[in-house]
Amino acid sequence: MSNVISKEVSCPSCSHTGSAHLYISINATNDPQFRDDLLSGKLLDYTCPNCGYHGRYTYPLLYNDMKRRFMVYLIPEIDRFQLEDRALEDDYRNLKGIRKRITADFNALKEKIFIFESGMDDMAVELTKYAIAAMVAKKHNLSRISDGYLSLYNRETNTIGFTYFIGENNEPFVQSARLEIYRKSMKIVDAICANDKKLSGFIKIDREWAENTLFRYKRIKNNG
Repeated sequence: MSNVISKEVSCPSCSHTGSAHLYISINATNDPQFRDDLLSGKLLDYTCPNCGYHGRYTYPLLYNDMKRRFMVYLIPEIDRFQLEDRALEDDYRNLKGIRKRITADFNALKEKIFIFESGMDDMAVELTKYAIAAMVAKKHNLSRISDGYLSLYNRETNTIGFTYFIGENNEPFVQSARLEIYRKSMKIVDAICANDKKLSGFIKIDREWAENTLFRYKRIKNNG
């Protein structure tokens, strides 16, 4: 079941305090309406009844999809690659073959949900995103693009696409490509990421992971 708590919260604009219901875990299988409210942003929306300030709650939240066998743990601004939560491991000790991920922000949480619901491998998606980001940076004469999220996956049209945020104003830019680049990324994952897939606890599969993985792959390839 999903888990909700009541907590006193303070408005960051006017300091008005009040009680709020915060969902610290969501079971998408048993409570699909919470899944929809989370992805739309409704579940984390905050509007101050005193001054009208509108924002988003930011706190640790566990998303659990038992049907598709994955969990995503949103821990704002976490900078660790691996997290072992013994209490969670005890709660779900009878579940095997669960993909467990940690994310540092809300958009990354939504992306992981989209990836796993689409039946994709998030490691291959991150490698693909990294490769296409380099293409976008070159096209726009940028040194680096740091933020981007999977926004399109269509097997019928053989297309994958990402939304990147570029320029001083972080304007969204959508870049699509053929699925062949994702399939090539899967080959890299199959070749060198077996140990990553065996790691216990929650792990962060993001741009930094993609950079390190491609470095390892190129080094192995060059050493023949």
